Amino acid sequence: MWLSAIYVFPLKSGAPLAVERVQVTARGLAGDRRWMVVDESGAFITGRTEPYLVRVRAEPQGEALRLDAPGMPPVLAYPVSRRETVTIWRDLVEARAACAEANAWIREVLGRPCRLVYMDEAARRPVDPAHGRPGDEVSFADAFPLLLISTASLDALNARLDVPVPMLRFRPNLVVSGTEAHAEDHWTRIRIGALEFEVVKPCVRCGFTTVMPETGTLDPRGEPLRTLATYRRGPTGGVTFGQNLIARGGGWLQTGDAVTVLA
Repeated sequence: MWLSAIYVFPLKSGAPLAVERVQVTARGLAGDRRWMVVDESGAFITGRTEPYLVRVRAEPQGEALRLDAPGMPPVLAYPVSRRETVTIWRDLVEARAACAEANAWIREVLGRPCRLVYMDEAARRPVDPAHGRPGDEVSFADAFPLLLISTASLDALNARLDVPVPMLRFRPNLVVSGTEAHAEDHWTRIRIGALEFEVVKPCVRCGFTTVMPETGTLDPRGEPLRTLATYRRGPTGGVTFGQNLIARGGGWLQTGDAVTVLA
């Protein structure tokens, strides 16, 4: 087995960056989901309610972020010193506010009141203690630092669909090849390259999987979630696809790294 693709999502719900090599930190991949859009109350906004966010391209430049979107001039978003409390699910995070220019830009893109925030190293967001250890942290990802999916799992899904979907419908960080379909469901600990990871929880999927990254609009067939629900419903009722990981140590990953199942 090997690591066949790596994706970083600098802006939560934004477009991915495909990279060949990346640093792994306690919060996940370096630069992954450190920026987020929030509404007037500070509550997080994602592609679930604003699907066009997937068309926003973001490239980290130090703590700043170069943002681009179709029909819009690019803008440089950078954090200012002011901090504010924002919410993501039930978590409260002390994030840094963004510059006025970037906030005006994202408001125009989405056509609604909103603004950008940045998670710096001083911000804290613990992983759910039911699935992590004391001290485990996560960025603005939904719940866990990393998401892994195998290409075989996607192939098995696409064999059931009239119109195949790309891997990016599922927004993984790590893609693994050379496995059986859904082999990742049975792993609890793996090594990729020189780094070890705990496989802590299946990823429960939602309507975001029906957002087409090419257009920022919803799949008119409700796929792939509709088909996934016919064969990937877990014991608690959720539809699962892929596995959430927590790194046990920092270092670097690169595509082509060997993947070994430890438990």
